[in-house]
Amino acid sequence: MDQPTAVFKTLTPRTPEDDAPAATPEHSEPEQEKAPEAESDRLKAAVAAWVATAEEPEADASEESDEDEHEAEPDESAEADIEPESESESESESESAEADIEPETDEPEDESDEDESDDASDEELVEAKATTESSEESWFAARKAATDAKPATEEPADVADSADVDDSDDSGDHADVDDEPVDQPTTMFKAVRLPVDQPTTALKLPSSLTGKGAGKGAGAGDADSERTSTFLPLRADIPAEQKAQKAQAAAAAPKAPEAPKPAASAPVQPKAPSASAAAAAPAPAFVEAERTRQQPLPPLPPLDLLAELTNTPPPPPTPLRTTVRRVRIWTPLILLVLIVFAIVQMVRPLPPPVLTLSAAPTFTFGGGELKLPFPTEGQGAVEVEGVGSMGTYGAQKPAPIASVTKTMTAYVILRDHPLKGSQKGPEIEIDQKADEQGKAEHESTAAVQKGQTYSEKELLELLMIPSANNVARLLARWDAGSEAAFVEKMNAAAKDLGMTQSTYTDPSGLLDSTVSTPQDQLKLAKAVMQYDVFREIVNMPNVTVEGIPGRIENNNNILLKPGVSGIKTGSSTPAGGNLLWAANTVVDGQNRRILGIVMGAKDAEELGKKLQLAIDNSYKLIQQAQKDVTSAAVVRKGQVIGYIDDGLGGRTPVVATKELKAIGWPGLQVKLALTNGGKAVPHIGKAGDIVGQVSIGTGAGKVSSPVALQTDLAEPGFDKKLTRVG
Repeated sequence: MDQPTAVFKTLTPRTPEDDAPAATPEHSEPEQEKAPEAESDRLKAAVAAWVATAEEPEADASEESDEDEHEAEPDESAEADIEPESESESESESESAEADIEPETDEPEDESDEDESDDASDEELVEAKATTESSEESWFAARKAATDAKPATEEPADVADSADVDDSDDSGDHADVDDEPVDQPTTMFKAVRLPVDQPTTALKLPSSLTGKGAGKGAGAGDADSERTSTFLPLRADIPAEQKAQKAQAAAAAPKAPEAPKPAASAPVQPKAPSASAAAAAPAPAFVEAERTRQQPLPPLPPLDLLAELTNTPPPPPTPLRTTVRRVRIWTPLILLVLIVFAIVQMVRPLPPPVLTLSAAPTFTFGGGELKLPFPTEGQGAVEVEGVGSMGTYGAQKPAPIASVTKTMTAYVILRDHPLKGSQKGPEIEIDQKADEQGKAEHESTAAVQKGQTYSEKELLELLMIPSANNVARLLARWDAGSEAAFVEKMNAAAKDLGMTQSTYTDPSGLLDSTVSTPQDQLKLAKAVMQYDVFREIVNMPNVTVEGIPGRIENNNNILLKPGVSGIKTGSSTPAGGNLLWAANTVVDGQNRRILGIVMGAKDAEELGKKLQLAIDNSYKLIQQAQKDVTSAAVVRKGQVIGYIDDGLGGRTPVVATKELKAIGWPGLQVKLALTNGGKAVPHIGKAGDIVGQVSIGTGAGKVSSPVALQTDLAEPGFDKKLTRVG
């Protein structure tokens, strides 16, 4: 059948080991180690037989096919020995290769346009065959010319695998065949293999060699062509050592003896193979694709993965290499963390600087302990305003205070209606009730009459100097509208001043239910003595008021004593004699106020004598207090009294800018306080800058001195910012 048939076959690249001659061992398998020349002669014989079938009738072809079947039987067993694996594995491998390559094998053989990419040798063959259909010799000549045009290196190395024809009957003919190429309508191209690790690609044999297209009646090859692919898992990769061993074994294996070459004089008579022979002819053996059976593996370490990608095995693990690898991995991470940490430390805000006292926090006056002449009865207390208490005596419990209550009445009136300088305040008219109460015999009163008007200051003088009860009630009604409402205001004022143990029930103190303690009365004395008008009034030994005949004398007869300014007397049978007093002393050219109270003087027969006893006891305390109150230099000028702490370990000393003296008495312990003076402490500054103050005492007795930097104040450095933790 005149038709061009192109056969493509994937061949393994030839190696020097394939061309090297090898000795044939005694027990080698000759069919498995055939020489390339024998395989080539066998292919030529098969092609010549196929060409002969095109000229002979179908009957002769069938007879010869039957005849060839018997002749090919011995070779089938030989070819079975050649196959490296079982038939099922060969079929599976061929099907897998067909599935991967997908050659165009389903097209009929009688089509002349199988592939436009055939070489020039096929095109020449087609043209020669088309023009020489009537002449067999001319066709052979054309085929020979096309074959001669191919390079010698394209001759397949494993031609013996493409066909298997028994040469037993044609041995005489082969002896006459020379080495010239046999005329055959078959062109084979050798596909160049890429340098890969393992042969995994195979092309399906054309149907012309497997027997599918040998004749119309030959169908033995249909089963092979219709086989479907079967999935086979890949084999595990063969180590390089095993590959090298296999290559050495193949090189050392004996080479099959070469088949005798046919004589050049005997012409080769092509004989058409039968269908059964074509079907029985085994498929050429291809290099089996290595199978890989792999299971999912866990992720590899970075160095192992890099070694696998670069096809370089990782070095064997050793403690040193493990340590070096860990250092390489962790060093960049640690450096990155350190850089981030340093940046954060630098941009963090600095802690606010704080002034800290480094000098002794307390100072104790010399001279031993203070010993004041406290009475043996009643209770009382003495205090230097702004410095502290000089001492107390008695039970310090609430007790009736009699007319000392009028001190709170005056405080509420001045708080609600303050007077400044020479002001006398509003005019207040005397009502009928005040007129009637002024005529009482067993009370201290002022002879005021209904319809008269007096200023606020004049009524305060009548309240504090003669201690008029009717005037106290009049002022309460004028201020609050009623005595009860005014009493509520008195208790509210006491609560505001911290007088927690005082209770007021009337504005005059006539009732025994009005009680207080020495400490509470000293709190009230400090508050009310802040009014200039009040200090002026209580320091007057007598007073003359228009509308009232005669001169009004002060019950506190010690007001004429030096330094005594008195506040208020009070006496009653339940309360005894009481005196809330004030005195002054000059310390370092400044007046210092001393406040005190004597309550419950009862060691006398008459009420007047009880009051005088309280006055005498108070004067003794005043004299001793004036003597003991003194001053002492606690801080000298230029003395380092503290430092500025920047919060990061830096300290800049500060010094006092002037001498600081404290007011006290023997045995008194005073405290020093270093403050910022109401201003924020700076982060930087120069020597001499004022950054705060040091003070002793509180209130009116407080003394202070500015403090300045002894040296320049600088911001914390980089090292301190970097190493701070808090």
